[in-house]
Amino acid sequence: MKLLEGKVAIVTGAARGIGKAIALQFAREGASVAFTDLKEDENFQNTEKELNELGVKAKGYTSNAADFQDTADVVAKILADFGRVDILVNNAGITRDGLMMRMSEAQWDMVINVNLKSAFNFIHAVTPIMLKQKSGSIINMSSVVGVSGNASQTNYSASKAGLIGLAKSIAKELGSRNIRANAIAPGFIMTDMTDALPDEIKEGWYKQIPLRRGGTPEEVAKVALFLASDLSSYVSGQVIHVCGAMNT
Repeated sequence: MKLLEGKVAIVTGAARGIGKAIALQFAREGASVAFTDLKEDENFQNTEKELNELGVKAKGYTSNAADFQDTADVVAKILADFGRVDILVNNAGITRDGLMMRMSEAQWDMVINVNLKSAFNFIHAVTPIMLKQKSGSIINMSSVVGVSGNASQTNYSASKAGLIGLAKSIAKELGSRNIRANAIAPGFIMTDMTDALPDEIKEGWYKQIPLRRGGTPEEVAKVALFLASDLSSYVSGQVIHVCGAMNT
């Protein structure tokens, strides 16, 4: 039997990168997958197509995860289409890097809203569903910089640290109803964004990583699968680093 057979998962920000890898990994293990992204572009359509080709029920939804009412509406649509929600992966995220003294209020607010408030919005929307089911797994996609901090990323680091505190608090608040919450802290993961970096920048990163390479979205997705499945039935309130021993 597949690890997520009969489960329904929501993955936010899943048109590409780590979110897409998680959605595909869940589908391969039998989950029905509802994924969201800000707009329906070619990446969105390709992700929906690839999920459906795996033979599971899957559907993409356009959603502004940073908007409270928009999130409530899209979760209501997902519940109507899928009938339940067993897994939530809060993956939606952006960067707007810059030194604190030069960072605008708009740069700060945008990152906090998309990265952190979006997780509040989705958790708030799925909590009544999971409470009624008396089960659920919530996974917040944090980052190693949410633990260690990083120069020129005060907004991003603060948002990712907030996701850790949010997961730990939800684990305590909802644990008595068999709802688990955890965070994943990826390190340097090879995505379209990092592929565009100059080779000398990437080599500098690799020297800081004991495994001497970047991780893949699929390696992060396998940890998400563990946390989503019953393999981690007694794991809650934890942060799992997927970073090749970087910053540990």
